[in-house]
Amino acid sequence: MKFENILAEVDGLGKFQIRTILLMVIPRVTLPFHFLLNNFIAVIPSHHCDISSLDDGDMFRNLSQAKRAIVSIPVQEDGTQSSCQMFAEPQYHLLLNSTNITELPTVPCRNGWVYDNSTFKSTLASDWDLVCDNRRVNRATATIFFMGVMLGAAVFGYLSDRFGRRTMLLVSYIATTFFGFASAFSHNFAMFAVMRFCTGVGISGISIITIVLCIEWVDIKHRTAVGVLLSLDWSFGTAMLPVIAYFVKDWRYLTATVTAPLFLAMVTWWWLPESARWLISNGKVQRAHFYLNKCAQMNGREQFMADLKPEVLSKVILVENDKRKYSYLDLFRTPRMRRVALLTGIVWFGVTCAYYGISFNVTGFGVNIYLTQFIYGASEVPAKVFIFLTLNKIGRRLNQAGTLFMTSLCILCSMFIPPAVGALGKMFAEGAFTTIFLYTTELYPTVMRQNGLGYCSFIARFGVSVCPLIMVLEEVWGHLPNTIFALVAFVGGVSASCLPETTNVRLPETLEDVERTRYWDLQ
Repeated sequence: MKFENILAEVDGLGKFQIRTILLMVIPRVTLPFHFLLNNFIAVIPSHHCDISSLDDGDMFRNLSQAKRAIVSIPVQEDGTQSSCQMFAEPQYHLLLNSTNITELPTVPCRNGWVYDNSTFKSTLASDWDLVCDNRRVNRATATIFFMGVMLGAAVFGYLSDRFGRRTMLLVSYIATTFFGFASAFSHNFAMFAVMRFCTGVGISGISIITIVLCIEWVDIKHRTAVGVLLSLDWSFGTAMLPVIAYFVKDWRYLTATVTAPLFLAMVTWWWLPESARWLISNGKVQRAHFYLNKCAQMNGREQFMADLKPEVLSKVILVENDKRKYSYLDLFRTPRMRRVALLTGIVWFGVTCAYYGISFNVTGFGVNIYLTQFIYGASEVPAKVFIFLTLNKIGRRLNQAGTLFMTSLCILCSMFIPPAVGALGKMFAEGAFTTIFLYTTELYPTVMRQNGLGYCSFIARFGVSVCPLIMVLEEVWGHLPNTIFALVAFVGGVSASCLPETTNVRLPETLEDVERTRYWDLQ
């Protein structure tokens, strides 16, 4: 008897599994909130130099604000006022003739800046003057957060395989909540950067543990449905974030608001089960029997568990040594596991680079930032419907490769066709993202599933971390960032084509399962 047979007997998608999935929605909705938060808290509003230092008496004070700007701030070639320069002294003659200002001496802003607060009450840029020479520091805030997510993926991937899914999920709840609120009330940018990094570490656990815990409780025929439906909370959160940001326009309150749902998640954690697969793989058959019995009772299958003794579970998943502790090195010790690890790492890098390369470019869509973010979220739903309908029919591999190839094509086309193609590219990128979580979960064995997903997430977050830096390359050539994103997505698609198919295959439990060529024989 295999574990899949036991799951089928206690109902592979009954009330127990549905309750578990619904309890995961609360923490998972905070994922897009935090991952895309930088689009709103790091916005650089319109600004110009504070010209109060040029006040030289009654003549300056009697001028209107518009005229003060004319005599104090130089105009750029495109007709807009300079954001980073001011005249060394008031140029009153410009009130009569403002056409020739090329020879007038200018200096960097002396007393800071004045910001347009009509759209955002406050942002990181306006609070700590992260503009002009410090503009790149503002861009780096996203990189800092995702470096934390990258580290968290490695840490929580290892620890949840070592100490269990449920325990480490609570740790990630607590860490994300604490550091999320700490970053919201930081006194300076250095403190904010450290707290934001730590928030990334904590929330990474929520990202990788919740999906694995759900999939490990679902039988073969329902894995696709659960994998896709579970990803809908991301689309919901992506569409909800601009709505929340529209009403909460102070970056500190916005950060606290998007973190608050985790308080409820900590309460609901008490009803979450541990993974029975993980418990059996680690020799904890008594606890596994306890959770399987709860599952059977809630699903109305008590009779089966009454006849199943805990001792029988020890033979369900055959592990050569249930005392063995696996590490990331085990991903590369054996040939087929090494091949899977290398290919999935490349695919994850390609998926995240393309997805966030589009997502971070919310100002380039041609409409206001709130509507753009909402469109991005709404455009993901058709992608998930498509994936749901095709995953079992054409398989994981073709879906993964196809969505990445289409994403690459859309990014290339967006350089020459109206920006609306960007939303289409976002749709395909989300399709690739939806597939990769389920696909990766099915590729790695139970004894190393969190290690595998942690490693992939580590590589992925490295990809996200470099996205803001790649976007800075637009200063070299306007289309260079999109060209890089398209190329990376294409390479990811090629790598996905080389992975084994996992549709309708039992989840592997041990490294030995992967090395027995079960996947490869299906091709």
